[in-house]
Amino acid sequence: MRFTLNGQQLELTAADVQRKLRDLSPEPLQQYAVLVDSVLYPVKQAFEAATGVTRREFTTETARRHFVALDFEIVNTTRRHSGKITSGGAEAGEIAPSPVAESARGEGDWHTEARVQAMVVEHLVREGWHIVRSSDTATRERGIDVEATRESKAIAVEVKGFPGRGYADPRRAAERKRSQPSTQAKVWYSLAVSAAMITRTKMPEARSVIALPDFPRYRTLFRDTASQLRKCEIELWWVAIDGTVTVAEPDR
Repeated sequence: MRFTLNGQQLELTAADVQRKLRDLSPEPLQQYAVLVDSVLYPVKQAFEAATGVTRREFTTETARRHFVALDFEIVNTTRRHSGKITSGGAEAGEIAPSPVAESARGEGDWHTEARVQAMVVEHLVREGWHIVRSSDTATRERGIDVEATRESKAIAVEVKGFPGRGYADPRRAAERKRSQPSTQAKVWYSLAVSAAMITRTKMPEARSVIALPDFPRYRTLFRDTASQLRKCEIELWWVAIDGTVTVAEPDR
């Protein structure tokens, strides 16, 4: 898997992660851990060791997203009970929760761009796609958000979240946006369509997809543009709070 982190081009495979963590002693576990060869490591420790990037330069969510793309199991250690860890990453008799679903339950809005993108990556991995690129939303990295390949096919996904009332910047956490979310959503939708059309021009062989959290406002905007998107061969995917991804169909 190739990706960009803070402007640096990196390449990482599951075998690289296993090799670099083989002799590493895990630090005390934080909320989220990654299961590598039946050993749980804090995700930031593991990602730092695997990539050589210091943990100050990436977020826990970034590390989790890339580990999921490599098909590693993420475990929420705060929900574990005493027992034996199985090779599937859960306690005996317990199903390990999806990291995205856990985020949606109690760590702020589920519909931020970062979380929607993580859900899309999980969906593609489940469907057998190889993730070629997953952009770093924390640094607003330019370019296609998610690129993946499967056999001889390619897919390029433009991801948008849904606007909230507050600012993502911690320095403005106490402020509230003056614009209404529905108004801002229209702008975000327009930007997604524009980006998808550019992708169709630059990568005509790839499927061009827009992925959006499933909100009524976005459904209205899609209904008004569905016929033109179809002419441009641009797909739209709805992403639900539980991580389910479905292909949008025009209202009859």
